[in-house]
Amino acid sequence: MSKLSLETKNQQDETVRIGPVALTPAVDEGHWTYRVRLTGAQSIVGFPKFSTIGIGFAVEDDWNTNLPYTCTAEEIYEHIEHNRGDASITREDCIAAIRLIQEAAKADRSAGK
Repeated sequence: MSKLSLETKNQQDETVRIGPVALTPAVDEGHWTYRVRLTGAQSIVGFPKFSTIGIGFAVEDDWNTNLPYTCTAEEIYEHIEHNRGDASITREDCIAAIRLIQEAAKADRSAGK
């Protein structure tokens, strides 16, 4: 496994709310609160969406494939794996990256952030 490092930034929740309807924010590789770089071109990110934190790959073949941080790391990986984009990125590194993001999201939520 590679040495993985969690990066954080303050990303506002840009979910569009129209009455009782919530629309997906414009999610791209720059939209993240938590990021773990896997290669120079690919990261796993956690970002605010629908009052939770979604986790997915920063660069996707299909747009908007993510699951809430409260799912298991394995479940999230299985859901997003097809967007990995680079065969050198291992399942183990992805799951470890997801867990880093989950831990940070849980800690921030517990602290009221």
